[in-house]
Amino acid sequence: MKEILEIIQSYHTARQAQMQAVLATVVRVEGSSYRRPGARMLVTEDGSLTGAISGGCLEGDALRKALLAIQQRQNKLITYDTSNPDDAEFGVQLGCNGIVHILFEYIDPDKPDNAMALLARLTEDRREAALVTLYSLDRRAPQPGTVLCWKGGKGYGAGIPGTDLSAALASVLEGKRTVIRKISTGGDGAEALLEYVAPPVSLIVAGAGNDVKPLVEAASLLGWEVTVADGRATHAQARRFPRAKQVLLAKPEELTSLLTIDESTVFVLMTHNYKYDLALLKVLPATATPYIGILGPATKMNRMLEELSSAGISLTPEQQQRVYGPVGLDIGAETSDEIAIAVIAEIKAVLTGKSGTSLKYRKEKIHKDTIVLP
Repeated sequence: MKEILEIIQSYHTARQAQMQAVLATVVRVEGSSYRRPGARMLVTEDGSLTGAISGGCLEGDALRKALLAIQQRQNKLITYDTSNPDDAEFGVQLGCNGIVHILFEYIDPDKPDNAMALLARLTEDRREAALVTLYSLDRRAPQPGTVLCWKGGKGYGAGIPGTDLSAALASVLEGKRTVIRKISTGGDGAEALLEYVAPPVSLIVAGAGNDVKPLVEAASLLGWEVTVADGRATHAQARRFPRAKQVLLAKPEELTSLLTIDESTVFVLMTHNYKYDLALLKVLPATATPYIGILGPATKMNRMLEELSSAGISLTPEQQQRVYGPVGLDIGAETSDEIAIAVIAEIKAVLTGKSGTSLKYRKEKIHKDTIVLP
């Protein structure tokens, strides 16, 4: 979501300067590639680039293609074959051996449902969504581009005439996965990228000590929305955490009522106040949060669980699985900066269902192939 937000901001800046723009989107990948379908880059007519469609090797040529699309005001599909000797310069730099299809979509400011307007729909609330990008592998065929934003059971945009994708999009949201679906539009090789888009991660940090500052910085670097909460007026001050979305002065029993907690909301308890953390641990397992991290040794967490049990609050196995203490991956972290990296990495691994181990030992591909449905 961070990349999308940056692209939206860059487009607004370009429009204020009355500049035209093109949105480049990776719509299909065959083999290996640095970026996967759904990766985007905005190109404005002054040559500015926001976002990325590769590790850096395709951007130079993509800039030229985008400027041509701006000049012609026409969508184009460009294929980079990094396994082709003719494209060796791309393949060597990319460090992979695959075929990348990129759609260059001219943004018509007079079109109310242009690609940027549909991207902006994603930021209106914290609901998950799906984007539909229609293209054809036949480069001579029309390339419609981004045609639909599906959110809350409702579609925004023109969609695909004669094609009902509601069931397919519901499946995308349920499975939280991006797929490609072949579209019957006269045998022109039309396909639709049905892209799952999750809301930004919301990190709630209970505690406003100095050791929270690097955690806020690391999370904001990823585009996460960070809330810092503490019961001490001397600590819960916005000026101490300029990268946080909000800083709340709140008692533990009132904090959850001030928050929207969904499946993309995670908590780290690091107030250094045992009773404050314990009060939150009493209520958080019953919420939708997938991650509750507790700073401190295992003895602290075990004591907290024992106290909850004595109070008649027994966590189910599923709830216990969402509690992480000591918090963070085992990387030998000592300083608050190092601990912040360990915590952020663990949260990312939990949210993506990964183990957090070294990729060196992974036997299968790092990224799963995007499924192509008939």
